Amino acid sequence: MKSSQLVTELKKRLGEEQFDWAFDQEKDQVRLEHKILGRGMNISLPEILAKYAQKKDAAIVDVVYTIEQTFKAMEREQADGFKGLAQVYPIIRSASFPKNSKEGSPFVTTEHTAETRIFYALDMGTTYRLIDESMLPKLGVTAEQVREAARFSVKKLRTDVKRDEVAGSIFYFVNHNDGYDASRILNEAFLKEMRQNIEGDMTVSVPHQDVLIIGDIRSEVGYDVLAQLTMHYFTVGTVPITSLSFVYEDGKLEPIFILAKNKVTKEQEKK
Repeated sequence: MKSSQLVTELKKRLGEEQFDWAFDQEKDQVRLEHKILGRGMNISLPEILAKYAQKKDAAIVDVVYTIEQTFKAMEREQADGFKGLAQVYPIIRSASFPKNSKEGSPFVTTEHTAETRIFYALDMGTTYRLIDESMLPKLGVTAEQVREAARFSVKKLRTDVKRDEVAGSIFYFVNHNDGYDASRILNEAFLKEMRQNIEGDMTVSVPHQDVLIIGDIRSEVGYDVLAQLTMHYFTVGTVPITSLSFVYEDGKLEPIFILAKNKVTKEQEKK
């Protein structure tokens, strides 16, 4: 399928009565503008086409659902306004993720690691909206109050894990598909609790938005397995974050680079 064919298919499924469509061949993206709301979104076509090559029609079904739910959330927001801080959650994104909204307003963010940054979202049920500075007056709060509310909210998220053993190392997966799986890396109490049950090196990975992987690495082979796991999840994730993992020790996250059968931390790399 080519980009132009994908645009035609999206138009067929989403309709042209509700939206104005602008296909930018040079950037290989399409812009949708909701005629009533006066708001829109840019859709990058290569990513959808890559998923279409693997998942076929299911990839298009997924993106259509996401677009529909996003605009429905915008409609509810416009009709009802914001409800306050109860539904504010932290969101982990890659350090290269855009720092401004499409309208040019800076997102509310917090530094996390060299590879990741914390954003904040207003949960709207089936979707959420990243909070930018233009939204703060409507919420009636400051950026610091948003951060504090998010720190509280992440502690309320379930932390059930699925356990798997590979080549003598143990891997725990948090995968609730609620949009905040990777955000659980910010639940310090959860990480400390997991550390007490881990015999080897504790690693933490957020390859994409919908999974958190905690490793009990007991051998060099375990690091090889971890590298393969994180790269796989990073490749297939809807919202990739980082293929790098972190060693967790004394409440700190140290990024590691896994080469062949050796693990190399940033500090070791400098020596």
